[in-house]
Amino acid sequence: MAVGFDGRAMGRILAALAAAFFFRVISGVGPALPPAVDADEDKEEQRDSAGDEDASGSVVPVTIQWRSVTCTLSDKRGARTRFLLTNLSGVAKPGRLLAIMGPSGSGKTTLLSVLAGQLLASPRLHLSGHLDINGLPIPSGGYKFVLFAYLRQEDLFFSQLTVRETISLAAELQLPQTLSAEKKNKYVSSLLFRLGLVSIRSSIPDTVFSLIAGVSVLEEKDFRGISGGEKKRLALACELIASPSVVFADEPTTGLDAFQAEKVMETLRQLAEDGHTVICSIHQPRGSVYSKFDDIVLLSEGALVYMGPAKDETLAYFAKLGSLLCHLPSCWYECPDHENPAEFLADLISIDYSSSESVHTSQKRIDDLVEAFSNSSLMVQCSSPVMLLESSKVSAKLGKKTMSKRRGGWWRQFRLLLKRAWMQASRDGPTNKVRARMSIASAIIFGSVFWRMGRTQTSIQDRMGLLQSYVVDDIKVAAINTAMAALTKTVGVFPKERAIVDRERAKGSYDLGPYLLSKLLAEVPIGAAFPLIFGSILYPMARLHPTLSRQLSFHMFAKFCGIVTMESFAASAMGLTVGAMVPSTEAAMAVGPSLMTVFIVFGGYYVNAENTPLVFRWIPRASLIRWAFQGLCINEFKGLQFEQQHSYDIQTGEQALERFSFGGSRIRDTVAAQGRILMFWYWTTYILLKKNRPKYQQLLSPSSPDHQQPET
Repeated sequence: MAVGFDGRAMGRILAALAAAFFFRVISGVGPALPPAVDADEDKEEQRDSAGDEDASGSVVPVTIQWRSVTCTLSDKRGARTRFLLTNLSGVAKPGRLLAIMGPSGSGKTTLLSVLAGQLLASPRLHLSGHLDINGLPIPSGGYKFVLFAYLRQEDLFFSQLTVRETISLAAELQLPQTLSAEKKNKYVSSLLFRLGLVSIRSSIPDTVFSLIAGVSVLEEKDFRGISGGEKKRLALACELIASPSVVFADEPTTGLDAFQAEKVMETLRQLAEDGHTVICSIHQPRGSVYSKFDDIVLLSEGALVYMGPAKDETLAYFAKLGSLLCHLPSCWYECPDHENPAEFLADLISIDYSSSESVHTSQKRIDDLVEAFSNSSLMVQCSSPVMLLESSKVSAKLGKKTMSKRRGGWWRQFRLLLKRAWMQASRDGPTNKVRARMSIASAIIFGSVFWRMGRTQTSIQDRMGLLQSYVVDDIKVAAINTAMAALTKTVGVFPKERAIVDRERAKGSYDLGPYLLSKLLAEVPIGAAFPLIFGSILYPMARLHPTLSRQLSFHMFAKFCGIVTMESFAASAMGLTVGAMVPSTEAAMAVGPSLMTVFIVFGGYYVNAENTPLVFRWIPRASLIRWAFQGLCINEFKGLQFEQQHSYDIQTGEQALERFSFGGSRIRDTVAAQGRILMFWYWTTYILLKKNRPKYQQLLSPSSPDHQQPET
């Protein structure tokens, strides 16, 4: 007896297997792939991790010295040049907190970025000088053999992860795979206590904000987010996972009140006492914060005014210098009692633009200070090469520590990233609630307008209009469904997420492939839910493809939902491409809808594909709107019979399809085309993220043949 093939049963089996696989991946009990390392390398890795302190490892002392660092910015023609940094020298030592101070525009952030190797590359920038690590020149590729942390001004986190989950996932991605889960948990707990984050470990980093088709959603989680100072400490905790030797912090007190600013600086001070080399840029700190500095660098318009010990030594230096400079009274160089030394120094090295005379006087004062320091003994100490005992051994230890394989294999990265992506997608309650409610509301509106369509000649136009409205999405009534909704949500969120991903990839936490695949799979259930909600309400209300067979009706409805779900995924993939192509969320929100509008015009309803000019003939083939509209029309009209009152009336659905140049096409062809478009956008996103990875300016030696001294 022959056994028939039940396609629906096989579909249920495949769906069950997919759900089981998804659950196993999320829960972390999926099959483990064998590590692609030999036994000797694995044993050496275990020995390295065994010597680490708990999870992070001991801090290797690092001394950073820079000499004759000059950074210039040319105009578009390369003729005029502005000096951002001018012949700077200095040294940062382990166990000491170094602060880079100066008025706005003095070059604080530029110098910090140069020292951290994080100055974004530009053809208009020219960077030269010497940068040594423990007495040895730094490689041209940057900090390859030194673990360092870079705390940026903007704190970005995944909005649906709690503080502890954020740190735990960072630990899973950065700490050695050979380390036990118990040790990792203990290390995460110690970081929470060490940085004062225990009380907020269950809070999310901030209030959730989403933008959906012009609708703003704001909701508090756990009754509150976390403060600015707590976000700074959370960012620092994520950076300290791998126990870096050097910590760079760019304006860590910006936007914080006095109390929170002091808490953050106290944390950096404690890191310095623990043996880290800590360098921060800061603008006019309060007196209690200034007292935490061990060394300071004073900059004015890119020139070095002072580099050396902070506190009383700095004030004594300027007081002594005042007696040598005769164009101003010496009292100008003495800090009055009970005055904040940071404010006194800021006033001393700032240019007064209130009048032409004050500009000349203050500029003359700063020029004298710069020249005096360049001839001082402190400048000689900064410029002299630092010779460290056993520096080769320290460098070898650094290389061994950083070159050890810390991240897991492809499967482990994918599993961890899929877990994070699923938590981010499934916990986005405000966004999901609004999308669900507006999907229901828009379905009821459309269903009421196109209520129970019959088979008259006028119903042909109604059906075409309904399908096109469903595919295109009418933003004016905020219908949250299919292409425009998926695109708007993606382009509004992905550019900020990309900044987090670029930061994590720069630290070598994971590869690009596992990230994109995990993001795609995690968003499948959520992305498919809203088109299904909309379709399940609209389809029976509008009585699309009326048939006497219940089984056939369900089959047509399943095809309907499959087509619009594929379109939603393709639109979301296009949103990822737009987000990977442009630099900001604002630019993405401008480019994405504009690109979608072009696809709408060539979507098959407004312009017939056969009438499209030859130069634009490729657009309908690439339009996800066109293929979705074509598939829905074929699914709706094929096999329908319409009432005919005149000889020229349309009698069959096939005749209606011919008028839109859809005759002879099959649904499987439209689905295949949607799949190709989906893969094209994902592949383009991968290429763009790979290509647009941040590139940093190379520090060239002044004697290098590649270095050209720009004209002034």
